[in-house]
Amino acid sequence: MSQTIYELVDDLPAKSLTTRMLGALDWVVPGEWQNIVGFENTIRHVTGEKNEARIQKIGERAIALYNDKTQGYQRAVWLYQTVDSVQGLGGFASFVNKIGESVGFLSFLTKITPQADTTQAVDFGVKLVTEIVAFCKINGIPGDRITDFVESLADMRHESLMRMAALITVDGVLPLGPDFMDKALGLIDRSGVSGLQENKAFAAISAMIPGGSPAKQLDFIKEGVGGIQGWTKSFVQQKHLTPVSITEKLRGTIGGLESKGDWIAASVDMTTNYFEHTGIQSVARSLISRAAAEV
Repeated sequence: MSQTIYELVDDLPAKSLTTRMLGALDWVVPGEWQNIVGFENTIRHVTGEKNEARIQKIGERAIALYNDKTQGYQRAVWLYQTVDSVQGLGGFASFVNKIGESVGFLSFLTKITPQADTTQAVDFGVKLVTEIVAFCKINGIPGDRITDFVESLADMRHESLMRMAALITVDGVLPLGPDFMDKALGLIDRSGVSGLQENKAFAAISAMIPGGSPAKQLDFIKEGVGGIQGWTKSFVQQKHLTPVSITEKLRGTIGGLESKGDWIAASVDMTTNYFEHTGIQSVARSLISRAAAEV
């Protein structure tokens, strides 16, 4: 454990490219996410507590729960951090592939990098599974309980809902279109075990993905994507999400690139860490809520 939970929360930036991107997506889930930073500040915000002695006790209990390795909080943070630490590699691969498609004399780049759509689809599947496994770790249930995660979507709030909204918009709709769920499932299936094993994010967290072998882990990823398909399609329709509507909101947040959805999606991968940022906030909220109930 390199950092304590209070250090992780204290170190979250008040302003960054990630927070600007999340702020630009507020229209998708209005008012659900606030960039609450600072451990003590988070305790006050989550609990509404004003008594300094009780705030201290809640903080101490939250820290003790996080330090307890029989709990899943540290592993959840590791998952959020790790999948974000390597996502830039996938974004770079997609970016290079797009350059090869767009610039004639650089067309050779398309032969040495994975197809951008395939990279984005596999990245989406791996990030979704990261969210499912982290959810299970935080809530102390077996890591293969996709049904529990799907059922939780109806009540998802705050940082968790913001993270899912960002996953759907910038990792789903932007690069693959409004029907990205069907497209992602098809691309993940066609990429197969070899495509999965070539994915940097999968390689980094594969030990935490249920299945025991790449083939069974691929099945788990497809089951996870399929499990949220109905909820996600309804979400996209209700929010009227399209590459154009999302691009309009994000334009200006990430400068220096043309405003096509797939280019912005690749650049978001390279320049933001929304899984880590909101993931730490989700873990802190869970810890503090539990600690407040226990002290």
